[in-house]
Amino acid sequence: MGVIIEQTDAVFKTASVLNTASVSVYNRRRQLMQKVIPLEPSKYYHIYDRGNNRENIFFEERNYHYFMKLYAKYIEPVAETFAYCLMRNHFHLLVRIKTHKTDAVFKTASVSETASVLTAREVSHEFNNLLNSYAKSINKAYQRTGALFQSHFGRIEVTSDRYFLALINYIHRNPQKHKFVDDFRDYPYSSYHAILSTKPTHVKREEVLEWFGNKMRFEEFHQSSTDTKPIEFLIEDDGD
Repeated sequence: MGVIIEQTDAVFKTASVLNTASVSVYNRRRQLMQKVIPLEPSKYYHIYDRGNNRENIFFEERNYHYFMKLYAKYIEPVAETFAYCLMRNHFHLLVRIKTHKTDAVFKTASVSETASVLTAREVSHEFNNLLNSYAKSINKAYQRTGALFQSHFGRIEVTSDRYFLALINYIHRNPQKHKFVDDFRDYPYSSYHAILSTKPTHVKREEVLEWFGNKMRFEEFHQSSTDTKPIEFLIEDDGD
């Protein structure tokens, strides 16, 4: 994948082509979803899931923070995060799978002989651990029973620069799309402000900004590129 964005709305210049091909691509996506595609090392994926029967998965502020705490425990050792957004009944992630599993020792050091080579099965297992651990905690805290999430978390490989850029925009604008806020920039549970901030973050801030060029172009892209329809047909309906 490259690192240069041509213009702020270049992602959407192929909208007519994408829409024409949407049926065949959508069918292909459904086939991949049914097969539960593997999460392979060094590849980028859009990961998403929603509450069972569209029910809420986050009930109060502390739930969002607890989810991210578990995310750090289970996912940071196996994947790098480029964007995320947590909403009351679903979430979206953009990640790149690592080649080796790391821990606190290896986060600031080169991969050593003791860092285990990751397999697709192990990566999927860690995502399942995240969701299962969170679900058990929520069920216990709110005295509920049954599944919290729908059966399988969604995963779609991100295979082009344009999809990568459009997906970051889609993820950050999702709270506004679903009318959780009037302006996505006011939403507190996404990576948008973490990318613009100078505070420590586990999001790959420098790499994201490099893709867009700089902070100003990152902001301009989110302001001007409001049409997410070219990629929405790739994503299973995640609405209320």
